[in-house]
Amino acid sequence: MNGHSRWARTYGAAPWHLLALVLCFLVAGYAAIRVVDVGIWPGFLVWFVGAVILHDLVLFPLYSAADLAARSAADRTRRRRTTARRKPRPAGRRPAPVNYLRVPAAYSVLLLLVWSPLILRGAEPNYRAALGLSTIPYLNRWILVTLVLFAVSALLYALRRLAAGRAGR
Repeated sequence: MNGHSRWARTYGAAPWHLLALVLCFLVAGYAAIRVVDVGIWPGFLVWFVGAVILHDLVLFPLYSAADLAARSAADRTRRRRTTARRKPRPAGRRPAPVNYLRVPAAYSVLLLLVWSPLILRGAEPNYRAALGLSTIPYLNRWILVTLVLFAVSALLYALRRLAAGRAGR
């Protein structure tokens, strides 16, 4: 028995996983120290608790339901196509369309959550006072990034379907 498999059996994951966790905790600790030093920890704490509650009680059920609906729609479409043909194709050849919607949507929502004060113009007075710039371009940029994410995802899906179609011949 080598040391790596003993480590994986004892810890439950590869050594790089522990290293990544330690680095994440170091970054989080540094951020917490900076928040306390600047004196904005009460507002930060309210924001953090609010974000956790908003995610766990509102957003998680919403995107879980959306994911379930997308997967069941994809399954219905796949079953309809399979029953229309006499000879069904082997499962797993074509890529699942759900992931090609899930990934760009997740990144788009994450960008919206992180940059929402600027996208929704809630930080306009502070931003203008600090930088002398307007927050107006952020909404257009977020929409553009979202469109690019979905366009690239659609292109990758089309390429994967073409490759799967050629491999199935």
